[in-house]
Amino acid sequence: MNMSGSSQKPSSTPSPSRRDFLRKTGTAGAFLGAGGPNLLTSQKGKELSFFPEQAPPPVPGQDEPIRMAVIGTGGMGTGHCHSIMGLNRDGHEKVHIVALADVCKPRLDRAHKACSEGQPGVEVAAYRNYEDILKREDIHGVLIASPEHWHWKQIIDSLRAGKDVYCEKPMTLRLNEALAVYKEVHQRTDRVFTVGTQMIMQPKYAEAKKMLRENVIGTPLWSQTSYCRNTPSGEWNYYGLEKGVVPGEMLDWDGWCGPQPKIPFDTKVYHRWRRYKDWSTGVIGDLLVHVMTPLIWTVDLGWPVRVTGAGNHFVDMDMENHDQVNMTVEFERKHHMVVAGATNNDLGLETIIRGQKGTIFLGGAHCKMTPQRHFVDELDEIEVKCSNVHDHNAMRLDWLRCIRSREVPAGNIELAARVMVAVDLATRSMWEGSAFYFDIDTHRVHRG
Repeated sequence: MNMSGSSQKPSSTPSPSRRDFLRKTGTAGAFLGAGGPNLLTSQKGKELSFFPEQAPPPVPGQDEPIRMAVIGTGGMGTGHCHSIMGLNRDGHEKVHIVALADVCKPRLDRAHKACSEGQPGVEVAAYRNYEDILKREDIHGVLIASPEHWHWKQIIDSLRAGKDVYCEKPMTLRLNEALAVYKEVHQRTDRVFTVGTQMIMQPKYAEAKKMLRENVIGTPLWSQTSYCRNTPSGEWNYYGLEKGVVPGEMLDWDGWCGPQPKIPFDTKVYHRWRRYKDWSTGVIGDLLVHVMTPLIWTVDLGWPVRVTGAGNHFVDMDMENHDQVNMTVEFERKHHMVVAGATNNDLGLETIIRGQKGTIFLGGAHCKMTPQRHFVDELDEIEVKCSNVHDHNAMRLDWLRCIRSREVPAGNIELAARVMVAVDLATRSMWEGSAFYFDIDTHRVHRG
């Protein structure tokens, strides 16, 4: 199996000029409140302090291991630990996990045991507060795998602490937080930042992008994709409720709530937070970002400018977030995208890009183009067989190698911010019942 990703690495979306960037992102601070460089106000009006500026460590040499830390050692974070240790063990990249942080003691203890035993001779520190990791001057990068309501603050803190950052999807919980991160990343161009939406590493998307650049199918009119499951017991209910994990020695509940207002402890919210709308965007942010991100990268037609979302509870009546979601996204350079998500029926939409002259099919591992009937004399059918890639490991390796090379990684801020516009506006539309528009000049949102 190819571990290095596609033969054509996803390239970054062209960055705006500094003048355009400042004009657009000057509003991000207004969304989050004033208060100086180390003090901002969350969307709920909670005053937050940010990590002070700290110089980054020297870039690791080719024979020097990358020293990294993981913030959030639940199932996803611990899974990253095992995979990264595997990349080191198998000779794909010289990297050591030297620190971990989590507010839950049992989870932290399990991850610490795994990383200590899996890296003989490497000293692994365990912290209950992630800021203790950021204070260390020997750590090159941090991987953030905490719940999404924490992402934006931990990203900003880590960047200010001089660390390179890999953040789990979605980049943030809300768009105003994403715009704050967007501004921060652009102000710290010496940092490597990526969001781990790994499907962009699948070679079929690079092949489709090449076809679009060569105008093979003519004008790309509209596209479709989906992420559908069928979970009879209720989506995310498969995460067990650990009875011993309660506030106190086992769990820092205030630390878990973090930037959000504190609520009374609820073991279901803690273990299954994706089901609750104050803590997650549910199907849209947890599932649909996987399939939207590579498709947005492939068509590459600018920012989303108009988004609609529709959702409801059809089967899982106990979940706050909807179990069925449909959304449409219109882009600034005339393209429509249809996206469907479900947790109650696993027959989804095949990933397709439709053009006037032909149609690109991306439903399997390969990339296939068939001409429209009026253009069969002009176009031959094309099928590009793509290599089998472990996309998640390819995504991790891309970030690690960019820590050494200082190149822009695949899941860069331009792509991640555009995805978050679609996520946030679809969520608002779903709950508030109207279309939402994004102004690409001011980065402000208004209702249709």
